[in-house]
Amino acid sequence: MEKSYMSVFLLLVVLSCALAKDAPKKETKETKETKPKLPQTLSRGWGDQLIWTQTYEEALFRSKTSNKPLMIIHHLDDCPHSQALKKAFAEHKEVQKLAEKFILLNLVYETTDKNLSPDGQYVPRILFIDPTLTVRADITGRYSNRLYAYEPSDISL
Repeated sequence: MEKSYMSVFLLLVVLSCALAKDAPKKETKETKETKPKLPQTLSRGWGDQLIWTQTYEEALFRSKTSNKPLMIIHHLDDCPHSQALKKAFAEHKEVQKLAEKFILLNLVYETTDKNLSPDGQYVPRILFIDPTLTVRADITGRYSNRLYAYEPSDISL
């Protein structure tokens, strides 16, 4: 009796191995071919045709040496207000043309320079710094409690 059970067991093992070889393999996360990710540019979607600086220090240096003002955009990737402003900024041709006159930097993190958060650390906010490295307090948005906050409807500002 034991021999017949063992024979049936071995027969089942051989059949299951043979069927496993012929069966199509299911795709798993590891076997799926994923689309190659495009490298993220310094623009982060704010205008790929514009020239962006990589760091705050580089932006300050380029602003001072080129005698061009600096525009710093503070934003977060997962903030809906930042995403809406980014879309409006990137799609507005006049804004893109005007942005060419600036040294550009967009930050998804806070800097240690307290001059870049004169009224708090909120996003999105846009600060303008002149070539003498002074934050332009006269260029603000329309909110009194968040002076440097902008919305898509503020494009005309």
